[in-house]
Amino acid sequence: MIQLYFAPGACSFVPHVALEAAKAPFEPKLVRLHKGEQKTPEYLALNPDGQVPVLVVDGRALTQIVAISEYLDRAFPDAGLLPKERWARAQALSQLAWMNNTVHPTFTHFFRPEKFAAGDAGRADIKEQASAQFRRCLERIDGWIAGARPYWHGERISVHDAYAFVFLRWGGFVGIDPKSLAGYHAYIERVMQAPPVAAALARERIALDTYKG
Repeated sequence: MIQLYFAPGACSFVPHVALEAAKAPFEPKLVRLHKGEQKTPEYLALNPDGQVPVLVVDGRALTQIVAISEYLDRAFPDAGLLPKERWARAQALSQLAWMNNTVHPTFTHFFRPEKFAAGDAGRADIKEQASAQFRRCLERIDGWIAGARPYWHGERISVHDAYAFVFLRWGGFVGIDPKSLAGYHAYIERVMQAPPVAAALARERIALDTYKG
């Protein structure tokens, strides 16, 4: 029995796509962040950090994108969520860790500057610096997917493709027009057509372009 606690448009989109790609039976559990459902005692018992995603397998909770992705790849090896060759897999996990521990926190600095500065001037400076850094992160991803044929690791949708979608979508909130990264944008348009991604998009009711120019 698998349950996925997710919030629309959050990084929980990554395991959401992974479960769809694996054709795994699972129960989607919507967490309404804007209503504070991640702060309830019941949810904090699953994840004391009050974050999504949480993957619950036979009553046991697992958190953190990298750990969840690695577990799902091993649980559903035929889905191709991560490369199988040893070195390619290590490199893929390195990229995934960077996406989780560098790109994601950069966005958090922009989206939640009050966590890092008390005054308005400090918060404004943090947002400005985070916005510039986030674009540099997207440009690095753009370089990685330049040879995508058609997806990050080849013919099959992976967790990297899902995370790449999340970040380009978040770029709009930061003030980055997704079309300003033409190669990245074209790649994500292909990714969105893949059945596992399309299914997750439909359930979460989200679209790519959040940019307000």
